[in-house]
Amino acid sequence: MKVIISGGGTGGHVYPAIAIAHALKSKTDVDILFVGAKGKLEMEKVPAAGYPIKGLWISGFHRKKLYRNALFPLKVLSSLWASRKIIDNFKPDVVVGVGGYASGPLLKVAASKGIPTLIQEQNSYPGITNRILARSVDAICVAYDGLDRFFPSEKIILTGNPVRKDIADLAGECEEGYAHFKLDKSKKTVFIFGGSLGARSINDAVRAQYDAIAAREDVQLLWQVGKIYFDEFSRSDIANLDHIRICPFIDRMDLAYGIADIIICRAGASTISEISLVGKAAILVPSPNVAEDHQTKNAQALVEKDAAVIIPDAQASEMMIQVAFNLIDDNNTRKRLGEHLKYMGKPDAVDEIADAIIKLANKV
Repeated sequence: MKVIISGGGTGGHVYPAIAIAHALKSKTDVDILFVGAKGKLEMEKVPAAGYPIKGLWISGFHRKKLYRNALFPLKVLSSLWASRKIIDNFKPDVVVGVGGYASGPLLKVAASKGIPTLIQEQNSYPGITNRILARSVDAICVAYDGLDRFFPSEKIILTGNPVRKDIADLAGECEEGYAHFKLDKSKKTVFIFGGSLGARSINDAVRAQYDAIAAREDVQLLWQVGKIYFDEFSRSDIANLDHIRICPFIDRMDLAYGIADIIICRAGASTISEISLVGKAAILVPSPNVAEDHQTKNAQALVEKDAAVIIPDAQASEMMIQVAFNLIDDNNTRKRLGEHLKYMGKPDAVDEIADAIIKLANKV
């Protein structure tokens, strides 16, 4: 079986795509080619995971800075031409889109050629690319109920979002995690991260609460700031506190999740799927810089089920750390939030998506 997996741009798209590839290889004899956007995260992470990748000259449409769209039509035409060439050369049995810039042109070409196609929609409110593609693809794997408002109901498969296997099973990870990050297992741990690239507002919110953090030596912080922010924040006063570990990037997310008592993070779909399997109390700070504010909609879906706390990005500096400390001191609420969140997890999502892809291929 030959499969193209297309998409990327951020870890929220790249890592689930790799998880799907691993699941396919565990189930059948398969040749997998990734297609991503040149210069984006997938061009590094996919080869590191052992898969070949082709890059398209494509980027997103800027809704605010319209002058940055001058080359957008040319990029779309270039990507459509390159996608046709890739498909003609590789001859896939199935083409899968996981979201991100590259998935639009490639899925459009594949569908026009009659090749079976599947998209994986991570969010509770789908982006415009997937809403357009839904008209022509064969199957749509989703993570939330109610998406028949946007997609043809006969194409929808409710699977949940794919999550890396190491995160799905955290048994026995705690001891290794404390040693790995050089943290004290007698203290409660707050794990803070803003996605694979970091988040300026979350980092600033931590730094703004220096006095409050310094006063709580009984609580330790594991803080991923992102590579582009590391030099700045590692030189700040707060990084010198003994009960803070500041990291540019965390490869062993399974260990970080394993030792966390509270998680503070964005509300991207992939992140929510991971923390749902982990089942720890979560404070969500949705990014205001995403299309159609879908992170807020993702977060609200959890808040409505008493499975997380939401803090608007603009209020993070004032509220985020204090809410975290309140939860540290409130064992009952912290436990309840974690239990409700874990109930929403879908540990078999990646296998169900892989099965749907194989089923499409077998119809060829």
